[in-house]
Amino acid sequence: MNSSLTKAVTVLAIPAALGFATASQASHSWNNYHWARTANPFTLQTVDSVTANWQSEFDTSLQKWAQSGIFNFSIAARDDSTKARKRCAMVSGEMRVCNASYGNNGWLGLASINLDSKGHIRQGTAKMNDSYSSYWTPEEMNHVMCQETGHVFGLGHTSEDGSSQNTCMDYSSSPTSQWPNNHDYQQLQSIYSHVDTYNSYAVAAAFGAGSTLCVDGSTACGDEKGQHLGTKVHKAKHYETWVYAEKDGSLTIHHVYTLPGADHEH
Repeated sequence: MNSSLTKAVTVLAIPAALGFATASQASHSWNNYHWARTANPFTLQTVDSVTANWQSEFDTSLQKWAQSGIFNFSIAARDDSTKARKRCAMVSGEMRVCNASYGNNGWLGLASINLDSKGHIRQGTAKMNDSYSSYWTPEEMNHVMCQETGHVFGLGHTSEDGSSQNTCMDYSSSPTSQWPNNHDYQQLQSIYSHVDTYNSYAVAAAFGAGSTLCVDGSTACGDEKGQHLGTKVHKAKHYETWVYAEKDGSLTIHHVYTLPGADHEH
């Protein structure tokens, strides 16, 4: 474990009343996927499975996303051994963030969400691929960490043509595209503007007690043998979407951030 996070740390969200522009202007929801909750803001338990060289990017990304007014984050360090980070197994009701050398498989970042029977996110992971170490400038590390966690919240992209919208949710290499902007906060406010009749995230009493879901055995959790993603249902210039039908009847959706020019075929 990272010694700096041996106990849970809560990152408090900034209230939505700070005066962001109206949510109706935002338009980059990822198919309206979201965590079910009975009130806003809600506290999302987040498992820190990153190594020291990704710690600043992880911490800063969550601090930036908390400014949406939707989330509080309770951060817990767990097993961050090489094996655990390569598996990066989902934990019920929580988000897990990992980095590891996942292989020269064509992807830089991978966000995965598992949906319950009502279509709400019930667990998710964000993975950063250390196998492409030559690609990881400080700016790109911030960009990909911020974008992959953003997908786990239910956000899509603001652009896919390489132009900069000054947000991590675009596909620009601009140094101004490292973090969320007000447009991202507006979209989150739109996605989470209603409340649900139940919570799909782990409530405080269950923190630390979530069951680990390793999708269809070890391979789909991203172990050393590779990442089994299911069926590719969409391919764009910079990303792919894959869907995997779980044995329990639920669906896991994978959002793959591809290396420029690569075609991921796992």
